[in-house]
Amino acid sequence: MGVSHLANIEGLLFVSGDQGISLSELSRLTGLMKSAVKEQLNKLATKYVNDSDSSLQLIQYDDFWQLVTKKELASLIKNYFENPNSKKLSAAALETLAIIAYKQPTTRLEIDTIRGVQSSGSLQKLIALNLVDENGRLDAPGRPIIYKTTIQFLNYFGLNGLKELPVIDESQEFNLDPGQLFLTNFNEKLQEDEE
Repeated sequence: MGVSHLANIEGLLFVSGDQGISLSELSRLTGLMKSAVKEQLNKLATKYVNDSDSSLQLIQYDDFWQLVTKKELASLIKNYFENPNSKKLSAAALETLAIIAYKQPTTRLEIDTIRGVQSSGSLQKLIALNLVDENGRLDAPGRPIIYKTTIQFLNYFGLNGLKELPVIDESQEFNLDPGQLFLTNFNEKLQEDEE
């Protein structure tokens, strides 16, 4: 049994993260006419509105569509990001942070490509912790957000500047994927600083 058009569109909305995805891109990727995509988007939006057990809603801004959490969850989600127990960085967040530190300024798509997985959740946590900040938008289709590290990032890791990050020899062969390479080098630097 194949995946429905609605499921395909929902999957694309999910992986597009906080960037959202345009009606044109949804049409191109699914092979559906824009009017059919719009019909599926309206069906999905209605599904979320009518499902009190779903935490999601579909929003539109300009020609872009985005999956977001329902506004009723705002205080719960705010508490999650402000909770001291949630301030410890996961491996995924550290990996995302290391990529931004080395590749800045960079976009979420570049981070996702290096990591091989979607990074919007990690990015949101890093922004909430003020370790990463938006640095404008790239002059490219979709105008993706550009990310950079903050002064808080330097303070958090005891760095005086980005020049103190360890040098990565990308010409060396590693048995790690690119995201792990960044994380490994970043962790080595942290361990040196602790000693």
